[in-house]
Amino acid sequence: MSYATPLEARIAKKVTKAITDYNLIEDGDRIMVGLSGGKDSWALMQVLDVLQKRAPIRFSMIAVTVDSGYRGYRHDLISRTCEGRGWEYRIQHTGIGETIEDILEASETPCSLCARLRRGVLYRIAKEVGATKIALGHHMDDFVETLLLNLFFQGALKAMPARLVSDNGEHVVIRPLVYTSEADARDYAKASQLPIIGCCCPVCGDLSLQRQRIKRLIAELEVEHPEVKNSMLRALTNVAGRHLLDKRLNPLPELREAALAGGAVPLPLRRGR
Repeated sequence: MSYATPLEARIAKKVTKAITDYNLIEDGDRIMVGLSGGKDSWALMQVLDVLQKRAPIRFSMIAVTVDSGYRGYRHDLISRTCEGRGWEYRIQHTGIGETIEDILEASETPCSLCARLRRGVLYRIAKEVGATKIALGHHMDDFVETLLLNLFFQGALKAMPARLVSDNGEHVVIRPLVYTSEADARDYAKASQLPIIGCCCPVCGDLSLQRQRIKRLIAELEVEHPEVKNSMLRALTNVAGRHLLDKRLNPLPELREAALAGGAVPLPLRRGR
């Protein structure tokens, strides 16, 4: 069975590599794909459907859409598309959009709170449908942009993992598009004639100025260094812990000696709030 286009072949190869590198999908898995209707989640659903027919292992899939309750959200179009392609799907209607303002804390943005609430819904549905993995459509650009956002604005050297086990150990979140660029995901969704649907959130875009600045910065760097995104992605797999300042990675001599001697390890002083 050949791939439909060179683009599909390229994306399938990258997704296969991600699956192999991080053990994202195993024999007998039931994969729940978070399908928002955006280009990335459509591309993920489509390529996994293609790979399901070719893979040497067996796994099943179900697309799950969390409707936050915003007016104009075309969940009906998502349903018709999934039905037309023979994809198992579920639409979960919620009132997330209406409740955000009531529980939003000063330290949070509506986007971060919405994402957290939607993740909670996905976790609950994963149990109900018997999913062993939850697949999200984060692509390579998301990884490197998150790295720089945390570095510049949060004072943390972190991005996101390709495979994440939830804190309670009950769920495994996977990101098979880790090696796939945003541009390829967009082109693939369009070439596959999948309807790109906006989330209809009234503040979507208004609160992502920092991410847009990071996108522009990377785009400017790419003019002179076309491989800069690939380089940053490789950096996430090539961490030199001894050359960082985190004392959890490089404990001070007295802490290291106490640990080796089995004695009490003094706790670092903590700043008051």
